[in-house]
Parts: sequence; C-alpha cells; structure tokens
Amino acid sequence: MDNHQQEELWSSILDSVSSSRSIPSKQILMLGLPGSGKSTLTNALLKKEANQDDFALGYDFADVRDDADEDTLARLSVYSIPNESPAYTSLIPDFLNPRTCLPNTLVTIVLDWTRPWTFVEQLEIWLKWIETWSKGDGSRETDIAREESRERLQAHIQRYSEPSSDPLPTSSSALDSTLLPLGPGTLTDNTAGVPILVVCAKADLIDEQPNRQGGASGMTGMVKGKGGEWEERNDAIMQVLRTICLKYGAGLCYTTQNPETLSILRQYALHLLFLPPAPSPAAAAGNEPVAPVRNPFPFNHKPNALDRDRVLIPIGWDSWGKIGVLRDGFDARAWGEGLEEDLSEEPEADVDGAKRMYEGLVQDQGVKPPPLPAFNSPTPEQSFLAKHYDENSKTKDPRGVFRNPAEMTAAGGLVGPMESQSINMPNVEQALANMGTGITSLTNPAASDAARRIAARSNVTGSGTSRPTPLNNGLATSPTARGVTSPGIPSSPVAPGQSQNEVLQNFFDSLLKTKDRKPVTGLRASTSSQQTNGSNEDS
Repeated sequence: MDNHQQEELWSSILDSVSSSRSIPSKQILMLGLPGSGKSTLTNALLKKEANQDDFALGYDFADVRDDADEDTLARLSVYSIPNESPAYTSLIPDFLNPRTCLPNTLVTIVLDWTRPWTFVEQLEIWLKWIETWSKGDGSRETDIAREESRERLQAHIQRYSEPSSDPLPTSSSALDSTLLPLGPGTLTDNTAGVPILVVCAKADLIDEQPNRQGGASGMTGMVKGKGGEWEERNDAIMQVLRTICLKYGAGLCYTTQNPETLSILRQYALHLLFLPPAPSPAAAAGNEPVAPVRNPFPFNHKPNALDRDRVLIPIGWDSWGKIGVLRDGFDARAWGEGLEEDLSEEPEADVDGAKRMYEGLVQDQGVKPPPLPAFNSPTPEQSFLAKHYDENSKTKDPRGVFRNPAEMTAAGGLVGPMESQSINMPNVEQALANMGTGITSLTNPAASDAARRIAARSNVTGSGTSRPTPLNNGLATSPTARGVTSPGIPSSPVAPGQSQNEVLQNFFDSLLKTKDRKPVTGLRASTSSQQTNGSNEDS
C-alpha cells in the first residue's frame, strides 16, 4: 500500500470520527416509583427493548433518525433510577452534570394511575429534587446555563400556538416578535427552566379499578359505575395535576398500552429536546429581524383534555381559566399556595398544604405495613445488678428474710448448714435414747423401761405441733442430761453453757474410748455369776 492510499484511509477514518462527534447527544431522565411503567416508556422512546437494570442507575441509548431513516439526527440516552432514595439520586450528577447537560436534557416524572393517592406526594418529591439538581456546583458556568434554559422555556411558552390543519396566512415579523406576558400561576417556579414532562401511565386502568378497600390498586369511590361522583373526582385529579404542571412550566400526558399514545409521547419528547434557543434581547425588542429556527421534530397534535385515556396538555397551552372550566368550584390559586407551603423550608403547622388537601380528595388505599410492636427498653445489666446488690448488702444474711424472727435463736459456733433451723435435734436425742435402751435392756429391765419412756417422750415432741427446742438453749433433753445413763456407755456431764457441737463431740469421743468400757466387763461377770448360782441350785 503506497502513501497515497494510506492517507485516504486515515482521512476516511477521521471523517467518520468527526461526523460521529457532530451528532448531538440528548438525554431523558426517567423518575418514578418502581412498577410505575418506566420500562414500557423507555422502550417506546428508544423504539427497542431497553436493557435497563434498576439496581442503581439504568441506562440505554439509541440513534434518532429522520423520517426517511437516512441521517442520524441525534443520539438519545435514557437514564432511570429505582426511587427517590439519596443513594440513587446522588449518582445522577456524575452522569448528567447540569453545567453541560441542562440544555439537552428532558426530565420525565412517571406517575402510576393504579396508585393515584401518590400523585401529589411524588410530584413534590421529584420537583424539589430537580430544583436542587439544577443548581449543580454553583459555578458561574452553571448559572449561565440555568439562565439560558429559563429564557428558552419562557420564550417557548410565550410563543406557543395551537397547531391547526388550516393554512395560516403569512404574518409580519413585528407580529411574530410580539410576546405576551405569562399568565397567573405560569412558570412561577422552576428557576432553571428544566423541560419537565409529567406522564401518567396506565391510564387505561382508570375505568377498571377493582372495588376493594385496599390493595396496590384499590381506589375507593373511583371505580366504574360510580356515575357523576366518579367523573367529578377524576376531573378534580386532573385539575390538580394541571395546576402543578402550569406552576413549573411542565407538560402533562396520559399513556396506555395503546401504541398510539406511546408514539405521541415520543414525538413530544423529541420536540422538547430540540427546542430552539431564546431570541436575543435585540431581536425580542424588534430592533433586529428574528431568524426563523426550525425544530427538526415539529409537534402537530392538538391538546386533549377530554379523553381520560389520552390526555395531552402541551407546555404553553394551559392556564387557570382553562383549568377552572373543567369543573366548577376549583381554586387553582389555593392549590398553588398549598404546594408552595409543602415545599417551603419551614412549613406552618396551621396551614393546609397541597398534600393534605389532596388526601381529602383521594384517600390512601395502599397496602400498609403491619405496625411495629411497642419498643421494650430493658434495664441495663449493670444497673439491674447494682440495684439488687444495694438491697442485699443491707442484710447480712439474705436467707433471714424467709425466717420467722421469733424462731431464730443463737447458734454459737455453728457455721453453714448446721446453723439452719431445719435440723430436728430431738431425732438426735431419740438416737441416743435408742442406743442406750439397746444396751441397758440386757442388764437392767428398770433402766430399759426408763429409756423407752424417754424415747416415747422424744417421739411425741418431734411429731407434735410445737417445734423442738434446740440443745443449745440450756434445757437439754438428752438422756445424759436427764440423768439416765447406760451401763455400757459412759455418761458425760453436760454443762449448761455447752453448744450442740460440743455435746456431739463429747458423745462420739466417749464411744472411741474402748479402754474405759467397764460396764461391759461387769455384764460378763454378772452373767457368769448367774450361771454359777444356777448350777449350784441344780445340784
């Protein structure tokens, strides 16, 4: 390949790049609740099945061609977000910077006719966000873009004329340059002049609302067959929407699954994206001739405020007078002031805003989440323990609260379970008596009878209604204390001041001293003497 052919190749590549760069880029920002029909509208605007994911920021694009499908007039991009959460809206300025994108951006707010009670609330949320987004970074370039966009939108409203099929006579340039002032309630907000289009999707379901008290699409009093009441309420909703759109210089459009309504929406969206710039001040004053600027996408559809499933209110056509004709008794000024009250930084409590007025018109029939249970705030663990610690520290022994003070006696020297009154000391006496009875019964019947009487007396004392008397109270009832001793077991004197522990210790010490068991020897001697006496008598 020679140098000439290489130059021609690079020239063709550069020409194609330069031609692609010369194609203007237009953007549509789609705002609305999930399930409101944004995907259907996106497919209609791009004329294809859009691949948009509403996880964070949906995006798709398509080339816009002329009627002959020969030249590419623009590249149309559609952005969408799932809802009004700041996590999603904060992503938009990174892709649509108002400083550069404001003249080429159309904002579309999608409302769902199956949830008409959300109309005013959604409009207030998104209109307030649009005002914040259009301010951008506050730079000088952004302010200039805002002023130019405002002038262009205002000029479009002032120059709007209803399309007609009749040929119009050629008018003079002086007549064309005459601009009428804005009417009351027209473009009082939207300081940046952002082109806004409010789309009420699923308008074909207005007449088929199921008559139920709740649900995602329930609408009390607005079902088919309600007659004049239904018509009146439907017209009232349209009047509220038109008043808000007029205040922000926005258009209103109802859409259905009918391809014709979606086609009209696409034509009008492209028409707004290619609005000509505002004329210069000298041309507006009539000092200079106004150069005609042709919109590549003219819009020739007439406004329609009668057909409920294909309402179309273009920007610049509506007014308070036309809104009031639809239904008597509607105060457009009060609704405009109510909207300003809702969007103000410090709303007054005693003034009804547009949201509260709309709630009286259309009741909320959406599915309500179940109420949360009452919040139970438990006492912190350390506070709970500290409280009971202070209460218990006042008493030396916490078990004393369960005792009868009259029954509490001093237990000298006893520690732990031996101190409890649950020990039945007469059982110990009975055991001592039984042990003594078993031994003395072999040697002395009289002593055995006395031991039995002591055991019987101990049984009566242990099973009676009165509680036994402890051994440490000075009135010991043991056999040794009463003077009843067993010949086989040495008696140990009990001092009046001895405690239970000392008594038991002395008793068991006497059992261990086997060398002092003299009564046992005497028992054997007595037995041998009885045997000798018996043998002598026999002889």
